[in-house]
Amino acid sequence: MKTLAEITSELAGYDPQSVHVADVVRTTCALVASLRERPDCTETVGIQDLTGRVLARDVISPISVPPHDNSAMDGYAFAFGEWDGQQPIRLRVSGQRLAGDSKADIEVASGECVHIMTGAVMPAGADTVVPTELCTREGDSVLINGGGLRAGDNRRFAGEDLQAGGIAVPAGQVMHAAAVGLLASLGISEAVVVRRPRVAYFSTGSEILSFGDAPRTGAVFDSNRWVMLSLLRSWGAEPIDMGVIPDDPAQLAEAFTRAAQQADMIISSGGVSVGEADHTKAMMRQLGDVTFWRVAMRPGRPMAVGRVAGCPVFGLPGNPVAVMVTFLAFVRPALQTLMGTVPTNLPAAVARSAEKIRKRPGRTEYQRGVASYGDDGALTVTVLPNQGSGVLSGMVRANCLVVLSHEQATIEVGDAVTVWWLDRFI
Repeated sequence: MKTLAEITSELAGYDPQSVHVADVVRTTCALVASLRERPDCTETVGIQDLTGRVLARDVISPISVPPHDNSAMDGYAFAFGEWDGQQPIRLRVSGQRLAGDSKADIEVASGECVHIMTGAVMPAGADTVVPTELCTREGDSVLINGGGLRAGDNRRFAGEDLQAGGIAVPAGQVMHAAAVGLLASLGISEAVVVRRPRVAYFSTGSEILSFGDAPRTGAVFDSNRWVMLSLLRSWGAEPIDMGVIPDDPAQLAEAFTRAAQQADMIISSGGVSVGEADHTKAMMRQLGDVTFWRVAMRPGRPMAVGRVAGCPVFGLPGNPVAVMVTFLAFVRPALQTLMGTVPTNLPAAVARSAEKIRKRPGRTEYQRGVASYGDDGALTVTVLPNQGSGVLSGMVRANCLVVLSHEQATIEVGDAVTVWWLDRFI
């Protein structure tokens, strides 16, 4: 695995005092190795528990899907032959074929057809199905009214979806409802998945209170810890709650060492800003290969990245909104890489700004906003008034982050901006 110096040497114009957001994403993903590569990091899980898990191995289809040529709709199956598909044609109805019908095959002769239901096996000799609505049934015959039908219409071929022995779902797939349903359709009731990544988290700072602590002047209750534990669970990790570590070198060293022994990733918050007590930074430097950045972004400028005892470590800012933004922008893609899947972007949209947003080029900004569709169907976004990185109530009210790119300047009313949807993702 590459060292941090080797990773950052590949970044054009790298400056640790002003790191571009895109370079942070590349670096954080390069720091981690997929658990899918390690045989001791997989487990077999029943289909009822597969949702959200990442496949460790390809799922091979034991059958072809569909297993037989079948009808795509209710209608009449026949041999198209020399018919032009336009002029009306009358055929004798020689039988009926229902979905799931297992009786001996029906053969369609010239001038005949079979009344067939959606999903039913195509009878021998038939290659086309005409929908019921294009037909007029008259006793034991049916008049097909044309309608531009073509040979082979409404016929599903055996194996056109999946071939027996082929890959049904590839390794690295996050198992969502459709993927789970596909396994069920193949008669597969379990799969080998990557175990949930173990991520150790602790807050740092002697001013941080835990539940049950007596309030005191200058101290605040720890919100970051609960924000991070919730985010980690939402994104498929198994969090290891290490509580609050005070600004004490010995306790910080012990926390990093213990975390590296039991986790696949370490996240801390606080202690990485310029002017703060530098015990956290000192311990990271002492114990591992770590660098400290000032990221060209708002909120969340200070950040530490690297490895401690070979374990990826991310030192996030101390303010709760900055913790959430840096997790979503940087740690989340690294976590996805660790889980063995391809990092994804949060769902995004383009909206019209309802107001002027002051912005200077040279940094990426993530502003909390509320987006909605107007009567004209256009998406419009309004930023919330207080964008302070400690204002966690704004993240509760927001349904999106307005992402203003590195090069953008002030946004005028009506200008297009990118929004990241937050609903269901935080």
